[in-house]
Amino acid sequence: MAAHLEEQQELDNFKYFWKTTGKWLFAVLILAALGYLGYTVYQNRAASQNQEAAAVLANIVEKAQNKAPQSEINAELTKLQQSYPHSISAAQATLMAAATEFDAQRYDVAEGHLKWVLSNQKDSLIQALAAQRLGVVLLQQKKYDAALAALDTPVEADFAPLLLETRGDVYFAQGKNQDAVKSYTRALEQLPPNAVARELLQMKLDSLK
Repeated sequence: MAAHLEEQQELDNFKYFWKTTGKWLFAVLILAALGYLGYTVYQNRAASQNQEAAAVLANIVEKAQNKAPQSEINAELTKLQQSYPHSISAAQATLMAAATEFDAQRYDVAEGHLKWVLSNQKDSLIQALAAQRLGVVLLQQKKYDAALAALDTPVEADFAPLLLETRGDVYFAQGKNQDAVKSYTRALEQLPPNAVARELLQMKLDSLK
């Protein structure tokens, strides 16, 4: 009898707990489970998309190596940009396309590619590379103010010397040698002692003294 009463008391306690707290706790547990499931699905989907984007990039590289018509390569690039705009593969392919257009002196097309990268890719290294290349492209077009604005793109400290050196190049092209010296000096101060770029940067700086 006592055992029965104890069981009944436990049942009553559980019912009370369920009415007062249990429903809310259950809801929280369900939300947590759904959140975890959503995160897992998102991670798997992201991994799958990265693989798909990498496959398109590999196809672009293969077409470029086999001297495929530029129209085919551009079509693949557009597909990659539209389907996987935030993937590293899309950024890599677009940077490659910008380099090709730059070498062909189609600076306006290269400029468009680089601006696309800056708008769609937030990786710090790619942001720095795209900003620096955009500064060079605009410099070639003598769009000095626009070049300096591009080089104002916020980047991590490790990549700052890259943009500072190009800023010095822009100032030098404008005949603003004192500003160029300041930019080169700042870049040199921020470069690691064993950086390969130090020698060329020092030569640029020495030529203005």
